Amino acid sequence: MKKLKEKIKLIVEKTDTGFSCFSENYPIFTTGKTIPELIENSYEAASLYGEEEGVEVTHANMQFDVDFQQFFQYYKVINSKYLAEKIGMNPTLLSQYVQGHKKPSENQTEKILYGIHQIGLELSEINLIYRH
Repeated sequence: MKKLKEKIKLIVEKTDTGFSCFSENYPIFTTGKTIPELIENSYEAASLYGEEEGVEVTHANMQFDVDFQQFFQYYKVINSKYLAEKIGMNPTLLSQYVQGHKKPSENQTEKILYGIHQIGLELSEINLIYRH
């Protein structure tokens, strides 16, 4: 079986019952009550597509796209003011992106995404100590 070389872009949307995602270029779509469930279901749907087409689809082939407003509504733990300060952006401007009042440029989007990834990396490297 040959490996799929392209990225499968999945657009994530909030629904009344959770989340859904679909690809504009591949017959792949699914739902989930939570983002982790949606991602797991997406991998399964992509694998089924790959089996039908005779190609291997890996996690590296998957790209999940979600708009700012939905991202920050789901991941409330990420404080937009803190993120703005961390990446050197005006907090009011980031707030306007988060609320959907303005749309960020490609450069701004990359800067924000880089900051989110940095926070994720920092958190993944932390160990908590329990002391009696």
